[in-house]
Amino acid sequence: MAELFPISAYWWFYLSFIGLVVLLLAVDLGVFHRKAHAVGFREAATWTVIWIGLALIFNLLLYQYALWKFPRDPRLMAIPGFDPAGAAWRVSLEFLTGYVIEKSLSVDNIFVFVMVFSYFAIPARYQHRVLFFGILGAIVFRGVFVAMGAALMRYHWVVLFFGVFLIFTGIKIVVVKEKPPDPGRNLLVRMLRRAFPVTNALHGSKFFAREQGTLHITPLLIALTFLEATDILFAVDSVPAIFAFTKEPLIVFTSNIFAILGLRSLYFMLAGAVEKFHLLRYGLGAVLVFVGLKMVWLNHLFDGQFPIALSLGIIGALIGASVGLSLLFPKRVPDGMAPTQPEGELAAASPRANQKRSKVRKSSQAASGKPSRATVRVLWKVVAFYVLLLGLGLILRAAFGS
Repeated sequence: MAELFPISAYWWFYLSFIGLVVLLLAVDLGVFHRKAHAVGFREAATWTVIWIGLALIFNLLLYQYALWKFPRDPRLMAIPGFDPAGAAWRVSLEFLTGYVIEKSLSVDNIFVFVMVFSYFAIPARYQHRVLFFGILGAIVFRGVFVAMGAALMRYHWVVLFFGVFLIFTGIKIVVVKEKPPDPGRNLLVRMLRRAFPVTNALHGSKFFAREQGTLHITPLLIALTFLEATDILFAVDSVPAIFAFTKEPLIVFTSNIFAILGLRSLYFMLAGAVEKFHLLRYGLGAVLVFVGLKMVWLNHLFDGQFPIALSLGIIGALIGASVGLSLLFPKRVPDGMAPTQPEGELAAASPRANQKRSKVRKSSQAASGKPSRATVRVLWKVVAFYVLLLGLGLILRAAFGS
């Protein structure tokens, strides 16, 4: 099938979308987060709803635009049997599926955020700044990955390769015991430490600081570098996974970016309850296996394309089940056992690190019993979030379906 949104004809759309993203980020940092402060649950939940709402509004506008544009495109109408209304509806479902996949896989990032901020003893009031620039860099790298994917996915052997890769990645997530990454052993972190002197203490929200006339980098920049490197690894899974459901780079790019934009607020909303999602990794592994099977086998069983609505339902069911089971069967920490804390040069050298580890230890011990009512409410809101995304397809079909 011909490309619905060729880059040569829709370059203006990409530029406009990037401009919109830059504007939203500028308003976010320059207006609402101009002063460094700890983001509370209520503020994070509000922004989470805003970012999800913007993604859904964009999806609706994209559907309406496709519904208007496709019948007026001579190139598409010249294709025998082309259904403009059906193609527009499929575009909407593909965006929603890509958004759900990226949003689900990005939950893994939240586990890394918690570990990195604890390791480098980054105060809560500076975490938003680190994540802001981390998201900014992630947008650039995702654009590069999408462009590469659009070029490579034209070859059947590449599709099969990434399909097998996703299957093995999913199996590895389920079977192999997960080990938290060690920022101190990361190659980029070690290169930064060798290339620049590093301060033992933070200098406010600065990434660079002068001490005794010498320019130093602060732990804030070290944390940012590690988060960027980690996001690149996550993109290796997420971008090919979305290409399994659509061949349109525009849909892959926009759904990916919208999911990333809401990642900061989702982190601040769920960071306190992140350890409760101990079964989520199995749901994510099952999703990757399903996506890989779709690329190498299932599509061929359905004349080249597995039903997108069924795919969305399967993905939502897998993620929802893993979240629900985590809620029904909370993880227990044996009495007298405190979770081990990562050790690092910066963390050990900073007095703030000791205070941070003490706070983390206390909060972990408090979480060893039954989940609090606040935690249960948070988990139920996460379940409701996925139900909302799944129900959106049915709502759009009832309202705009032909």
